[in-house]
Amino acid sequence: MFYFSVSMREVAFIKQNKEKWLNFEKTIYNNQFKNPDELSSLYIHLMNDLAYAQTYYPKSKTISYLNQLASAAFQRIYRTKREKTNRFISFWKTEVPLIVYQFRRYVLYSFLIFGLFVTIGAVSAAYDDSFVRLILGDGYVNTTLENIEKGDPVAIYKSGSNWGSFIGITLNNLYVGLLSFIYGVFGGFGTGYILMHNGIMVGAFQYFFHDQGVLWESVRGIWIHGAMEIFAIVIEGAAGLLLGASILFPKTYSRMASFKMGLKNGIKILISTFPFTFAAGFLEGFVTRYSNIMPNWLSVGIILITLSMISFYYLIYPHIVHRKLKTHVSTL
Repeated sequence: MFYFSVSMREVAFIKQNKEKWLNFEKTIYNNQFKNPDELSSLYIHLMNDLAYAQTYYPKSKTISYLNQLASAAFQRIYRTKREKTNRFISFWKTEVPLIVYQFRRYVLYSFLIFGLFVTIGAVSAAYDDSFVRLILGDGYVNTTLENIEKGDPVAIYKSGSNWGSFIGITLNNLYVGLLSFIYGVFGGFGTGYILMHNGIMVGAFQYFFHDQGVLWESVRGIWIHGAMEIFAIVIEGAAGLLLGASILFPKTYSRMASFKMGLKNGIKILISTFPFTFAAGFLEGFVTRYSNIMPNWLSVGIILITLSMISFYYLIYPHIVHRKLKTHVSTL
């Protein structure tokens, strides 16, 4: 059920369509539709109502409700389509992008939170000489200062074997991502803490290299793996924020039903980051250690390619999939 503060005209509009929307909601979330054509027909009616509401009641919460139903319908329609690809490929190709599109605001929130604390970390390091050691630890700072004197600022990433570094780093990053998501059960505040912690570390870390006059050397080395690693952490943060929001803001659903949906969608977003986390671990274990002997064009090229890949998948591709599916539905 849904209850909004509305005008008399909108009251009539809601009253006229309320039963249809509730039936549609049951159809979507209880898998009661018989075939894709039935679902597509219901979806087209819903889109007509949404367009009407956007035109005549642009500030109404009815729009938010209908948008939520429409987004859920996208995923259901997709799942009932006859696909030539198998379930595994479909998950990455369509299902995850549609979920990311539906909850894209949490990706934005995660980036904003992380960016805020990166800034705080850098500013704090600039005004407090002891801050970097507090955040990164004396051991790391002292070792890196020695490496800078030797002319290899990122030599610390060359320690250990290739495979040992790859496995250890990847497991640690997977743990951080899982923790970021699970902590979302605390209303998203736990996830915010993880984003805060990592953001401050990144800000202090990069300012430290800037202060030592080797910022460029650090960027061309560390961000070979860092582009995917940090981006994945932010996306995992978005999954945690989604989980937290499903508990705090159940909207028209019971809190338990909302939590189950948030958990399910959040897990899918979390899983989608794993290939990027593995790729980042591989790069850190096998490529970053050779950054000091690489030509600039190669290290910068790797950074741009890895950043472009993960940015495209989470920021651009979801909109492409959304438009294609919307076009497909409109032609049914």
